[in-house]
Amino acid sequence: MDRLDAMNAFVVTVEAGGLSAAARKLGRSAAAVTRTVAALEQHLGVVLLRRTTRGVSLTEAGERYLAACRRVLADIAEAEQLAAGARSAVRGTLTVTAPSTFGALHVRPLLNAYLAAHPEVTARLQLLDRVVNLVDEGIDVGVRIAHLPDSSLLSTRVGEVHRIVCASPDYCVRRGRPKAPQDLAEHTCVSFSGTTPTDTWTFATGRSGRPRHVKVRPVLTVNSALAAIGSAVDGHGLTCVLSYQAAGDLEAGRLVRLLPEYEPESLPVHVVYPPASVATARVRAFIDLAVPRLRAALARSTAGPSDRG
Repeated sequence: MDRLDAMNAFVVTVEAGGLSAAARKLGRSAAAVTRTVAALEQHLGVVLLRRTTRGVSLTEAGERYLAACRRVLADIAEAEQLAAGARSAVRGTLTVTAPSTFGALHVRPLLNAYLAAHPEVTARLQLLDRVVNLVDEGIDVGVRIAHLPDSSLLSTRVGEVHRIVCASPDYCVRRGRPKAPQDLAEHTCVSFSGTTPTDTWTFATGRSGRPRHVKVRPVLTVNSALAAIGSAVDGHGLTCVLSYQAAGDLEAGRLVRLLPEYEPESLPVHVVYPPASVATARVRAFIDLAVPRLRAALARSTAGPSDRG
């Protein structure tokens, strides 16, 4: 068995959605591709794919092995390009991950611009609200909104975001503005479960900056920042989200920022990438494009304390 050929057949089968479709892409018979993937499973001693009449799906072992295969095949392609003197050529597949809302608002437009500039590249964008192991999952570049733990990843800071409380101007006219976190007990709240626990919002306490946890009684809890913001814009209550998520509505005057002096410590935003990834031309080109544009976007969407209110 040619192991690299088998790995490629496995990856193409997953991406094509079935053995017959993979066979057409590879220019082989379906029986030949089936035998190749079966031989790979026998060699590994695990089942990688569940076969049904509708197609194939990955087992848990298959998901892990798929990421490893993509990484190995990409490394081999890069090595061949380097050997051929094509180090400066921007080609191949770029895989990027980011938090769901941030990725939809900021990373997707970046990728569109990047692909327009580099027509020999294809891209995958994975919008995931969890910490992704870039190396294990075969991802080239990630965006993280958090304080980074020590790791082998390289990182470039592109800005920061704040956890903010906001409401519509109409709501503030009807119900008034809270002057301190304890005033939230008198207000209607809409909680976004992805930012804070649904019934506890975190604030800094005066100049000390120490965190203070305040209980709220949300009338609505959602798992989407955009849904929480939409309810706030419609005047249904205060919500607590990250500043970039509400930036467009704040700028347009559909929301106002409340309790700015009590906002907790800002969260840094980093572009992160494994050391091996940055050696590839496609990753270097993406970082060169993404870093200045993300810095500009975050500078626009994150006001300083003196500008809030």
